[in-house]
Amino acid sequence: MKRFWKEARADGRQVLLDGRPVRTPKRNLLEVPSAALAEAMASEWNGVGEELDPQALPLTGLANAAIDIVAADHQAFAENLARYGETDLLAYRATSPDELIARQAREWDPLLDWVRTRYDVHVDVVRGIMHQPQPEATVARLREATFARTDFELAALSPIVTIGGSLVVGLALLERAFEPEQLWSAVNLDELWQEELWGEDALALEAREARRRDWDAAVRFLYLL
Repeated sequence: MKRFWKEARADGRQVLLDGRPVRTPKRNLLEVPSAALAEAMASEWNGVGEELDPQALPLTGLANAAIDIVAADHQAFAENLARYGETDLLAYRATSPDELIARQAREWDPLLDWVRTRYDVHVDVVRGIMHQPQPEATVARLREATFARTDFELAALSPIVTIGGSLVVGLALLERAFEPEQLWSAVNLDELWQEELWGEDALALEAREARRRDWDAAVRFLYLL
């Protein structure tokens, strides 16, 4: 699609294209929780070239998802994310070598300590990759915490949790308990470890960079809410 507007600007919590409000793909009014997010989205639209590339509008895409998808069935969307609490990346640890075991403990234990304290839950640490269920009370508490989030928070939480494989990391980002860079390092720990041992793989690096773009957009979206 060719660019069809000359100027985008924020008007309160909406984005206007040549004075007309933007609508979502399902024709809902694109209105966001904060003026800061609307300003950032307007900048996205102004930065589009001659052709409209949806990848150039990540914040707008997340806002569209919040309005058209999450709000349409908040419970089902939250349930899909809450399931990650049953198989959280941070709970599954290597059995060898000792250096990797130590690194996982160093980077992941503080996150599990945080979620245990913050939500008063017990998280079992598993050695190996075979699934072991977490305590029912823990799963229920993390599910409750996920369901309590707004449509816009869940829209941003979705790529963060699915990219990282960790609901704990997503909740930590939402509550700004750790720096985003620390959390990005945590969810990529195993891949970075392999890279250090065997060297970079061009395709793997390209895929991680693509995930990083989606991750950064979701983090920025959260911080602008």
